[in-house]
Amino acid sequence: MKRLGLIAALGLAVAGCARTPAPETPPPAPAVTQISYSTGPCFGACPVYAFTVQANGDGSFEGKRFTQTSGAKSFKLTRAQFDRFAAALAPYRPKPGTSRRTVPGEKGCERVATDQISVAIVWTGAAGTSSLDHYFGCDMDANRALTSALGNAPDLIPALAPLIGERP
Repeated sequence: MKRLGLIAALGLAVAGCARTPAPETPPPAPAVTQISYSTGPCFGACPVYAFTVQANGDGSFEGKRFTQTSGAKSFKLTRAQFDRFAAALAPYRPKPGTSRRTVPGEKGCERVATDQISVAIVWTGAAGTSSLDHYFGCDMDANRALTSALGNAPDLIPALAPLIGERP
């Protein structure tokens, strides 16, 4: 009986030593706490506006030209809406402390269609600030996914639709 207990104890000890270490997971990406988004004019009646959203649910909008609401207006959004908006823009976010420009005269904008809108985005978080400036007329075929993602991102925040109004 003593022998059986010793064998059982030895088996448990060996099993305990044979554990596979848990895989290392990369640290989470630095949290974004605020995103500012603004559009530039086009040749025509494109809405020109700026808004800032914060992870705490606060939002501010400024209608500049061809928007349903002119001037400053506050609004609220849910954390889920902020997270969806941030996630949609995340693939295009430069590393904190850096910026990316896809504008005429810069790399990635060798062929330019005129009279398009532009978007400027600034991400702010604990790790710092990063920014993106993109002109929708830059190498339109090569930048189709970027332009689409940036142009459609405001649709993820329902409170913006009545402030912006019709968009081409």
